[in-house]
Amino acid sequence: MAIHGIVGDFERHLPAIPPPEPGRPRVVAFLGGTIGNFGPGTRRRFLRSLAALLSPADYLLLGTDLVKDVDVLEAAYDDAEGVTAEFNRNLLHMLNRELDADFPCELFEHVAFFDPENEWIEMRLRARRACHVRIGALDLDVAFARGEELRTEISAKFTRSRLIADYAASGLELAEWFTDDDGVFALSLASPG
Repeated sequence: MAIHGIVGDFERHLPAIPPPEPGRPRVVAFLGGTIGNFGPGTRRRFLRSLAALLSPADYLLLGTDLVKDVDVLEAAYDDAEGVTAEFNRNLLHMLNRELDADFPCELFEHVAFFDPENEWIEMRLRARRACHVRIGALDLDVAFARGEELRTEISAKFTRSRLIADYAASGLELAEWFTDDDGVFALSLASPG
């Protein structure tokens, strides 16, 4: 078995995936549940890009986080130790550092909830009080009202049927479906349709 790892941006460096060799099928692996950070349209465009790279004998191995009990999901994104909250607020620190912004980071509280309609976790930062922010690199001033929220991340959760629909819209077909014993995560194997 030959393994070819790629370090790069998965939306810009897909052409770095080596072409198929005659008689040697490939498995392109996209693991870790990262696919859930794409919105539905972007996710399907990305899957179409992957499908375009695959020959009829190739496969895509995709990792996904599955829909599960809401309490379990929300606890994972709003942990009691506050690790995820600090991770979320780090976005403001990064904007301050990289874009010459002046977000008062301590004034923004972490919010995470499961959106059952979209079947995703949504993370936001909520202003505890009204404030004005200057983003110098963009020459932009932004006013936040008390309680106003800034969405920072989505993390889609999947069902088998949702993934089949995403695959179908992307020119792929589900070939195999593997889950852990508790049905919390899945690996799926898909091939060009």
